[in-house]
This record gives sequence, structure tokens and C-alpha cells, in this order.
Amino acid sequence: MISVAEAEARILAGVSPVAAGRIGLDEAAGRVLAAAVAAPRTHPPHDVSSMDGYAVRQADIAALPAMLEIVERIAAGAMPQLAIGAGQAARIFTGAVIPAGADTVVIQEDTRAEAKRVAVLEATALGRNIRRAGYDFRSGDGLAAAGARLTPQQVALFAAANVATVAAHRRPRVAILATGDELVPPGIAPEGAQIVASTGIALAAMLRGWGAEPIDLGIARDDPEEIRAKVAPGLDADVLVTLGGASVGDHDIVKPALGPLGLSVDFWKIAMRPGKPLMFGAIGSTRVLGLPGNPVSSLVCARLFLEPLVRVLGGESWRGHRLIEARLGAALGANDQRQDYVRATVEASQDGPIATALPLQDSGNLSGFARADGLILRAPHAPAAEIGAPIKLLPLASWL
Repeated sequence: MISVAEAEARILAGVSPVAAGRIGLDEAAGRVLAAAVAAPRTHPPHDVSSMDGYAVRQADIAALPAMLEIVERIAAGAMPQLAIGAGQAARIFTGAVIPAGADTVVIQEDTRAEAKRVAVLEATALGRNIRRAGYDFRSGDGLAAAGARLTPQQVALFAAANVATVAAHRRPRVAILATGDELVPPGIAPEGAQIVASTGIALAAMLRGWGAEPIDLGIARDDPEEIRAKVAPGLDADVLVTLGGASVGDHDIVKPALGPLGLSVDFWKIAMRPGKPLMFGAIGSTRVLGLPGNPVSSLVCARLFLEPLVRVLGGESWRGHRLIEARLGAALGANDQRQDYVRATVEASQDGPIATALPLQDSGNLSGFARADGLILRAPHAPAAEIGAPIKLLPLASWL
């Protein structure tokens, strides 16, 4: 068996991002930039008002109340036609360009309009309520670096800069094949000893969240020829994931079934719990990850090993999973030689997160896994830990 750290290093060895191309902003959210983006224009291009009100000269409102002549009405999108002189004001709306001569905007709530005049009733500091040209960004400013996974906010930023297309990596394609005579797809009534396949649909959802494109190859019976036939459409994917059949039992036949297709195996056992029987190899340029059959083991292993692989293929830099500091809500016994990922519920406290291991840690216990907020990381041979002991936690819940 190899360690978790060595398994991750071997999976990521030699991985380079998939191809890139130019895409429109409507496709950009969730994709990873292949080239940095700089602003081709300044935003805003002019000084503009941040409020509805009146553009005035500060000198004219030094003594209050001040009565000013309204000489112009300026809406957003219109250029001012007049300069503001002594004793004058322009009615102005949010986003409208500040006219020459004006240096302050008084909000309309602090005024009283009277026909073609306005009375300024409250003091306003010099320059107040004006957004200066280029306060957001200027032409040539960097907006995002290569390797950034784009958010909707960044897409909005690009649009404001008039960037219509970006160079982004395509989504890595991950083919998923479940194996097992006992499996039927969701929606089909199982018969006899059959069970409903649950891992593939969860894995596909995880892959989409990591920026990949999942390809469902369905379910193959424990038959080498059927496995090879079902795998064939996935051999042009970036990654082929098999679910189940990668251990050492008589029905664990994924390795021998894929052998005639050119499978080369790097490793197939990791010193971890859950998820000891994990196979990694390749068929040509397609990386092959054989996940365990038990759903919890499979999904934990996917989080640990498939996520970094997919993110690097997608163009991101991988710096390791984010671990947070927490404290134990219940004591834990000593650990054995395997690195343990203990499913736990987490609650917030004034002293930070409190993680309590779920009472049932069986790798087939999906109801417990669905309740888990995080995974307590326990190193091999970790000693017993008492309530309140500091631990490292791999978050599962979005709020952590």
C-alpha cells in the first residue's frame, strides 16, 4: 500500500491542462482562463454621479440654504451640454456624467426643487457622491490572471470592460462506468438481491462543481466483454472512472477486463480508510481511476484524488485540499496504520468549529455521509484524542 500523499503525487505527475480556445462571456462562468485578461478601456470613462440629485459647485453651497438656478437635466447615457457656473446647478441622475464646473453632487433628499430653481438645505462635502473616471479600473489594468476559475462576478467585470471573449480551457471530460451484477439505475425497481446504483449520479454532480463534463457510460455487469464494450465510448475522454470491481475478490474484474485495451496500472491500494482499494493507471492518453464500490469510499476517494486531477486538467493550479482547524466534540480512539477520514457533524462555537464523529463509520452508510459536514483527518498511528483536542478537518458542507 502507498500513502495518500504519494497517491496524489503519482496521479498528478505529468498532468497538463487540456486544450484552450476562445469563448463568449455567456459560456465563461466556471471555466479556467488560459490567458490573463486586461482592461481595454477605462471604467467609468468619465466622472459620474453615484446618486440622484444636483451637480453643484461647492463654493455655491458654503452658506445654507442656497438657492441655485437649474440649467440642465442630465440622465445616464447623455453627455452634459453646459458647464456649471456660479449660482447654477444641473439636475443629475445616478450614472450620469458630471458637467464641467461642478465638483459635488447634493442628493435630492437634501434639496427642495422650486420650478427652475433648487434650494440646497443640507451641507455636502466637496467631491461627495461623485465616482471619478477610472476609479473601478483603467485601460491596461489586469482583471484576472491565467489559471483563474471564473465567477459570475468576474464575468460581469469583463463585460464592463467590453471584453467579449476570453481564452479558456475546455472542460475536462470524465467518463463514468459503474460495474456490478447487483446494480440497477435509479428509477428501476430492483429485484431479488439487486440494489440501486447511487455513486455515479453523485459523482457526476461533484464533477460539474469542479468544472468537468461528466459522461455517463451506464452500468456494466461483471463480465469482461461487457465492461470493455461499455468502456469503449469513454476511451477518448480525459479520465475514465470505474466504480467498483477494483479490489481483490473473485468479482473484482475491472483490471483484467481492461488489460486487453492496453491498461497500465500504476498502483491499486492506498493506506487509507475509507477507500483502500483504489486503482490508478492509463489506457493510452486516458487516465483511469478505479474507485471502490462502496459509495462512501468511492465519493471520499473522488474528493481526495479525482478533484485535484480534474482541476489541474482544467487549468487550475493545485495547492492541496483546504483544511480547517477544529476541535473534537467527542473522544476518538487510537488510529491504526491507515490514514483515516472520519465522517463528522460540525457545529460553530465561539472557539471555532466543533467536529463530532458520527457513530457509524461503515463505508456503505450513505445516510450518515449525507449528514456529515466534514471529514476529520487522522494520521496513521495517531494516538487517542480527548474531547476538545485540536484536529484538521476537510470541509464537506458549503458553510465551512
